[in-house]
Amino acid sequence: MIVAAEDIAASVTRALAEDIGSGDVTASLIPEQTTAQAAVISRETAVLSGRPWFDEVFHQLDARVQIVWRARDGDRIHPNQTLCELSGAARSLLSGERTALNFLQTLSGTATQTRAYVDAIRGTPATILDTRKTIPGLRAAQKYAVTCGGGHNHRMGLHDAVLIKENHIAAAGSVTAALARARTAEAAEVPIEIEVENIDQLRAALSAGATRILLDNFDLAGLTAAVRETAGRARLEASGGVTLDNILAIAQTGVDFISVGSLTKHVRAIDLSLRFLPRY
Repeated sequence: MIVAAEDIAASVTRALAEDIGSGDVTASLIPEQTTAQAAVISRETAVLSGRPWFDEVFHQLDARVQIVWRARDGDRIHPNQTLCELSGAARSLLSGERTALNFLQTLSGTATQTRAYVDAIRGTPATILDTRKTIPGLRAAQKYAVTCGGGHNHRMGLHDAVLIKENHIAAAGSVTAALARARTAEAAEVPIEIEVENIDQLRAALSAGATRILLDNFDLAGLTAAVRETAGRARLEASGGVTLDNILAIAQTGVDFISVGSLTKHVRAIDLSLRFLPRY
């Protein structure tokens, strides 16, 4: 996934304004002419993600800061590994440290979580998808991180795909009516998916010509029955209650996609450290 440069810049601008505000009063204690070298070190095994945001932090603060990367986004990293080396004005390195690490640690956390799910179903035909359960303001960044971990993106937002859920069906009156409205509306220009909660709704969706169906909170027996009922007439997505403990069994039912909200919702930042190097 490619994130527009202007979106990265906007996220970084907001983050720097939040942290630095009217100025870094602690960094200002360091003489302006002081230069330094630093390195970012990984403290645990993880999957790296977030380099464009990290770089943009220092680009906005001080374009003279030099960054040399030793690992790429999507790489598996290990404890005590040097990820990058920085050099430049000490004030700039100090002021950007936390914001840059916040992006790198959070996005690496999303990528690492995603890789665990991808690895858990390796060898099956199922694809891991993210959801809209993202940190507000960081959707594009987190969805980028999902791809770094080997997952795939579902819709970016409400604007680029139709996903008819239970409340839409209730408001429309039925599965058939909801699908009919979707096909005749302007929304027909984008992909259409419908959520079903049981086999009867699945049958109604198939009869109405649905080509992509989300199976909401089906148990394993229900997923197996849905795959058998569908018989290849539509692509099926399993969603709800997915964990690392059950995802392989879900994939083995034959569904095409498995959407996992915890990829972006339950994020544990990866332990990374930026350390100034000794001066000789």
